Amino acid sequence: MAVLLKTNDLTKKYGKKMVVDNLNIEIEEGEVFGLLGPNGAGKSTTMNMICGIVKPTLGNVEFMGKDFQKNRKELIDKLGFIPQELAIHGNLKAWENVELFTSLYGIKGAELKERIDESLEYVGLIEKRNDYAKTFSGGMKRRLNIACAIGHHPKLMIFDEPTVGIDPQSRNFILDKIKDSNKKGATIIYTSHYMEEVEAICTRIAIMDNGKIIATGTSDELKKMVKDDISSITLEEVFLTMTGKKLRDY
Repeated sequence: MAVLLKTNDLTKKYGKKMVVDNLNIEIEEGEVFGLLGPNGAGKSTTMNMICGIVKPTLGNVEFMGKDFQKNRKELIDKLGFIPQELAIHGNLKAWENVELFTSLYGIKGAELKERIDESLEYVGLIEKRNDYAKTFSGGMKRRLNIACAIGHHPKLMIFDEPTVGIDPQSRNFILDKIKDSNKKGATIIYTSHYMEEVEAICTRIAIMDNGKIIATGTSDELKKMVKDDISSITLEEVFLTMTGKKLRDY
């Protein structure tokens, strides 16, 4: 498959602190690429640089074969970003939140109304379209956050730890929707520090720690790097071997 997104020596420093260190990854069209690492590994900063929210100290991002920063206006509507922090307005109704974000991409009139209903239906909130976001549960807010990011039909969807702090039912709903979006043709980047989520939905996984990629491959390929008999090792044990950290450490 063709490479959809590529980072070239992507680096971010804040003063003397290296947050992301010469990151080189390639993401192919149609895959679910997982970025697995502890809090503070540099995952969110990497996603923010990919989306153009944070300017790299060094390096660049290529999206659809073009430098993203130099061609941002042309490429931005091909990308959908679901941030770790909720990007919704509590004093707006559900449909108004989706309208606000979808209209930023120049979608208007009947098409805009159709996209709003489509997005809310997709995340299971169509019956709550007239309810204010501030009345929603944590899981419902996360789902509305997704609806706001997909109304413009992005080619690449970036999920930055979208299940933090929500109930198991909402978590499973979101994971199912991510898999569904991928089946319909979307390429996904999924960052998490939940091992089981990454292993459940990702076709390829990169282990990140201290701003660097430690290893990349399928779940089985990562296990093979540590032990020949992959049936006797878990991805959690692979992570421990490669980083020296246990899941309970973060």
